[in-house]
This record gives sequence, C-alpha cells and structure tokens, in this order.
Amino acid sequence: MEENDIENEMRDVWEQEPEKQSNENKEVSWNTFSAQVFPAKKKRIKKWMYAAAAVLLISLTGALFTLYSTTLVDGSLAYNIIENPTSEIKQVYLPDSSVVELEPHAQIEYKNDFTLNRKVNLKGKAFFKIQKDKKHPFQVFCQETTTTVLGTSFTINGDAQNTVHVHLYEGSVRMNVKNSANNWILSPGEQFIYNNKAVTVEAFNRFQDFNNVELVAVVKYIKENYGYQVEIPQEYLNKEITLRLNKKEELSNIITIIAQMYNLTPATNEEIKKITFQ
Repeated sequence: MEENDIENEMRDVWEQEPEKQSNENKEVSWNTFSAQVFPAKKKRIKKWMYAAAAVLLISLTGALFTLYSTTLVDGSLAYNIIENPTSEIKQVYLPDSSVVELEPHAQIEYKNDFTLNRKVNLKGKAFFKIQKDKKHPFQVFCQETTTTVLGTSFTINGDAQNTVHVHLYEGSVRMNVKNSANNWILSPGEQFIYNNKAVTVEAFNRFQDFNNVELVAVVKYIKENYGYQVEIPQEYLNKEITLRLNKKEELSNIITIIAQMYNLTPATNEEIKKITFQ
C-alpha cells in the first residue's frame, strides 16, 4: 500500500462518526479496555507494530470504545487514535508518562515514535499534565492552533464552532496559529481564545476557594470534579475549613491536605472510587 493511501485511510478513520451505544456498554467497554491497556503499575499505553500496513479496530463486548493503529510499509511510523465514548472524563497515560484527561467524546491521535516526537492531535476537550523533557517539546494540534510546552498542565477545548480555548494552570506554553507569524506566551491563570481568525488572551480564575465553609462542601467538590465518594467521620463534616485549590489539583494532594488538617488516615479504593478517612 502506498504511503498516500495509508494517510487517506487514517484520515477516513479519524473523521468517521462512531456508532451509538448505551452509556452502560460504553462504561463496561472502557473499564475492560483500560484494565488491559493501562496496567495499574506502569500505566502506559502498549505499542502495536505490524509488518504490513493495517488498521486495527478493537471492539470490546460490542460497545463503542475503539483504538485504531496503523503502520506504514517500512514500519517507521504507526498511529494510535484513542477516543472516550463514555459520559465521564477518562484518564489516559501516554508513552512518556504524560497524563491526558479526555472529556466525553474527545479524541487524541499520536504516533508510535511518541517519546521522540511528542505530537498529539486533539478533537474535543482534554486536560493535559505533561512530563518535562527539554529535548522533546510537547505539542498539541487542535484545529488551526498549536500549543507547545516543555512541562506544564493546561486544558484545550476545540468546539464545533471552530473556536479553541486554552486555559493554563501551571508552567508556560507558546501558542501559534496556522498561517500566522505571531506567537503568544501564556502564564498560569491566562487563557487563549481563537475564534474566527481572531486571538484574545485574558485572565481566568484557576483556583477554587473555600472560605470558612463546612468540610462537607469539599467532599461534594471532590465527588463532582473527581468522581470519588468520600466517607469521613460525621463529627468532621460540619467543621469549617478555609482552603484554596488549583482547579486541576491532583486528587492525591487534596486527600493529603485533609488528612493532615484533621489528623486522619485516608484509604482509597480505586475499584469503587471511594476515599475513606479514619
């Protein structure tokens, strides 16, 4: 198969609309797939290499989650496309240990030489927490924009109206737009908006503040934003707390803060997504 034919085939796979399935089947499919492909210890995406060009479609239990992989004839390049078909945010670990939180129906594409060529194509919305590697800058391509980073955390949202929003939480990124010689350097707390060929950079609130509120408000926040149930002794729920969190703070850090403030011991059950403080 000629290289142009393979590229066209990949484009067709990338642009095709997924078949509709029930949310229950989607969730079962994701859980089954992630258990196989993202092991609990290493949490890295497996690589598939083939001698001949091919497109692999994995369909688990008849549900929607799919992983596509194709390899050129000479074996030098292979593409992986990962989609989140569920109604919940899903976490994906890239080969360099960077973390991507895929919003529902978002997709990413990257090549098998990713550790040397850290480039990701994004459709939809995702949060990125990037491993630092000064020799290999990390780039995200979304519509007509390119986000270049060394090591940081940010959210990119490319919507159906061809508008791209980039919110920077930590570190620094450089923004570029197709056919433009300009670039924009963002600092934490700044957002980049690209709409109808126009660019706007403005501030946004990257923190979640809890000012003299009952601890139960933080428990509710964890459930709504991280999907974990929190069980804590009743006598602590009405205690007041003042706390400022980065809106993309790692859950483990929040757990540690609560445990230290109230001298409690936390235990996390990943299978049922439950955190218990004693």
